[in-house]
Amino acid sequence: MTATVTDQLTPQQAGTRAHAVLDEIERAVVGKRAALELVMLGVLAGGHVLIEDLPGLGKTLLARSFSTVLGLDFRRIQFTPDLLPSDVTGAPFYDQRTGEMVFRPGPVFAHLLLADEINRTPPKTQAALLEAMAEAQVSTDGVTRPLPKPFVVIATNNPIEYEGTYALPEAQLDRFLLRVRMGYLPVSEEAAMLRRRLDRDTPEAVLNTLSNPGEVVAMRDALERVEVNDDLVDYIIALVDATRRHAQIQVGASPRGGLALVQLARARAVMAGRDYVIPEDVKAVALPALAHRVTLKPELWVRRISADDVIAGLVQSVPTPQTTPVPAQGRAQGANAPVPNAPVPNAPVPNAPVPNPANPVGA
Repeated sequence: MTATVTDQLTPQQAGTRAHAVLDEIERAVVGKRAALELVMLGVLAGGHVLIEDLPGLGKTLLARSFSTVLGLDFRRIQFTPDLLPSDVTGAPFYDQRTGEMVFRPGPVFAHLLLADEINRTPPKTQAALLEAMAEAQVSTDGVTRPLPKPFVVIATNNPIEYEGTYALPEAQLDRFLLRVRMGYLPVSEEAAMLRRRLDRDTPEAVLNTLSNPGEVVAMRDALERVEVNDDLVDYIIALVDATRRHAQIQVGASPRGGLALVQLARARAVMAGRDYVIPEDVKAVALPALAHRVTLKPELWVRRISADDVIAGLVQSVPTPQTTPVPAQGRAQGANAPVPNAPVPNAPVPNAPVPNPANPVGA
């Protein structure tokens, strides 16, 4: 039973449904649960996802699988050097039958848009997505047209094909809520993937649709009922500010980085079946939320220091708040007092799996 647009979901209900979606997608995308969870966090948080990795690792399959299981209208754009902005947004054309100019919507008018190899097209065409990603609308010929709700862009970026590609500008990178890297499968998981292919009669697994656009919107709305303590807000600000003062970073994260941390941490709390955020939620999403928003000093390329390395170090160095959040019902009874000697986790968990409330460990 899926939710309608008017239904409200609790954070716990939204988390349970999100895990059901991931379980179904895992039938097609094998051995990538951590990457799938990050993409799911991006969908729940109402943002866009940049998948940067080598070819042939299942990036396109991942996007198609999300659209199928979530019941979202899907469009794909193969970005090439000759692609025009109107090929993305749409353009008016002359209708000979009526003698009028009629707007023909482009592929951006979809719930889930796969921008495949987005760095292959020139900056002018890349910029055609900026308004759509930031404001969920398209302006052409003086007319502003809203995009469907929800609207999600999953873009793929091939890091090895520098020949004939155009690096994404910082303004567009900042529009992506998080960046995901999939990586190669472990040998055992790759063998399992091959065995699944041999055991079925179709090239790809046939996935079931478990949701619809209205329910996805309701799942997103559930994040607004997840509490964030003032100490955690200060912690998020401290992380973002540290990127601006770090000696190895030339350009730090923008305020949009702090907003991304808040929403992704809330989404991770929902996935864990909680209606409150804990420091581990912030730590787990800091790397995918911030690494693509900073620009390192040029000399670090020679030393092979990446933004991931720098952000991971910041997560370790910025002090963790020493308070223990409590559920909403506890706060209603005035149980929102800090614990003076609460343990402080030290190690960051940038891509840690999200607990499944429907299948707790040891159950």
